[in-house]
Amino acid sequence: MASDPKVHIFEEVAKHNKTKDCWLVISGKVFDVTPFMDDHPGGDEVLLSATGKDATNDFEDVGHSDSARDMMEKYYIGEVDPSTVPLKRTYVPPPQAPYNPDKISEFVIKILQFLVPLLILGLAFAARHYTKKE
Repeated sequence: MASDPKVHIFEEVAKHNKTKDCWLVISGKVFDVTPFMDDHPGGDEVLLSATGKDATNDFEDVGHSDSARDMMEKYYIGEVDPSTVPLKRTYVPPPQAPYNPDKISEFVIKILQFLVPLLILGLAFAARHYTKKE
């Protein structure tokens, strides 16, 4: 790796998010993985999905081999300025739909659509049974 690494601003690194121009931030280091896009075992989609953020967790979760870690050295182009990296976003669950009392009436209607024909059929059989001459 270079003795005096170039320091990149995170916003600058995040702009490199295309197949023909792809940079990743892993452990505070910036890697230009554009030449590796076609050769990556997981495909270029995996690398593209890691752009525009700190991809350290994505990289570590996969459990890359030592040879993969050694290979990264040839794609190293500098460091990222830690003050420009956005804070990790906390998970915000999507808002749940408010309680809708109309849903209950829809449920009742569906039940009635099933039960009313059965009741009519039952009454028809009962009427036939009791009115039949023996």
